[in-house]
Amino acid sequence: MQVDRPASRWRTSCMALAVLQLLAAGLFCSTARAVDLDGAWATDAGSCSKVFVKKGGQTRLSPSADLYGSGFVIDGSAIRGKIATCKITSLKEDGPTVHIEAACATDIMHSSNDFTLKRIDDNKLVRAYPGIPEMDTLYFRCR
Repeated sequence: MQVDRPASRWRTSCMALAVLQLLAAGLFCSTARAVDLDGAWATDAGSCSKVFVKKGGQTRLSPSADLYGSGFVIDGSAIRGKIATCKITSLKEDGPTVHIEAACATDIMHSSNDFTLKRIDDNKLVRAYPGIPEMDTLYFRCR
């Protein structure tokens, strides 16, 4: 049986490209996880039990969370807050700073948001919005 050389080379090139794409995706995912952000984060470390509840195996903000501060939960590429749920569409690390672009949805609208998380240590970070330093907020990891 004779092999069609151009078609064989094309298939080999396509396979090589597919493997490179998978490796690049794996590299992006492993790089994106260098700073561990998963977990529940609250503005008052002493109020974690009042800000968050476990529901259906997931950590969620409690109905009365606003009385005790602010918070959010990062779970992989999802960020859940009191009124919005976001899907991380782009994540770029710059040392302890993580620049995030996220597609967010509330009950009434969809939006795209850019913000930065600056890691202070394993259990503290600052949420910052570019160009609006007065909105910087310190958060503590809840255990």
